[in-house]
Amino acid sequence: MRRNLGFRYTLLALIVTTTLTIIPLLIVIFYSFLTKNSSGGVIYQFSLDAYRTIFSREYALVLKDTLVITFWATSMTMMIALPCAYYMALSRHKDILMMIIIVPFWTNFLVRIFAWKAILEANGFLNLILLKIGLIDTPLMFLYNRTAVIVVLAYTSLPFAILPLYNAIEKFDFSLLEAARDLGSGHMRSLRKILLPNIRGGIVASMVFVAIPIFGQYIVPQLIGGGNAGTFMLGQQIANVFFNERNWPVPSAITTLLMFITLIGFFGVRIRTLHKNRQHLAKNK
Repeated sequence: MRRNLGFRYTLLALIVTTTLTIIPLLIVIFYSFLTKNSSGGVIYQFSLDAYRTIFSREYALVLKDTLVITFWATSMTMMIALPCAYYMALSRHKDILMMIIIVPFWTNFLVRIFAWKAILEANGFLNLILLKIGLIDTPLMFLYNRTAVIVVLAYTSLPFAILPLYNAIEKFDFSLLEAARDLGSGHMRSLRKILLPNIRGGIVASMVFVAIPIFGQYIVPQLIGGGNAGTFMLGQQIANVFFNERNWPVPSAITTLLMFITLIGFFGVRIRTLHKNRQHLAKNK
């Protein structure tokens, strides 16, 4: 009876996954090899025009800007998330700290982005403070530039970085750090040589959870960057081509290419991890 119940649940999960994930992805891949219809949609005729388009100079520049923004936003997120997760793991009030991190993200995503616009705009809160304390004479425009986009992307990604890191650090044996200090190792050296290698899995998970959503972002660069040079990301390009040019094959080709790049990266990391585990087991033997 239990085996039959387990099989039913597994079959249900397989059906849901296939219906909601695999079939739509296959449709996207299929559309990427079709011909654009000028009135929208596709013509069911094989074509590689979409892939020729995405390898043009225009798309290469958008991809470059997207990669640069993703790199710096992910780096900023990790630099903030690591100390936060470390402090939370050691704190007696970790539940309260967890609530402080999570509760703001219960509000609507768009509301939070517009709140950042209210902070960064010319007559916003940040300029008001700087004018009051006399650091500036006239308001500065903090919006519609790459730095603003990176800062807001890092803010929106923080919980996705902190939670996996906190989970990894909480399982760490802190007596190893005490032993290192007893042997004369400094605090920062102990963290770098002992803590970080032992929470590598949490770091990688955090970076993946942060970088992939940032790479496909549309709302933040659109509202905070305003579509200016240096802030235009691939998600905006997909939306423009799909809605303005009514071109379905090109966004499908971009999505297909990014999916395969992600899969190659995932399997590469997985193979490297398995190889290291085998080496570790061989040494222990």
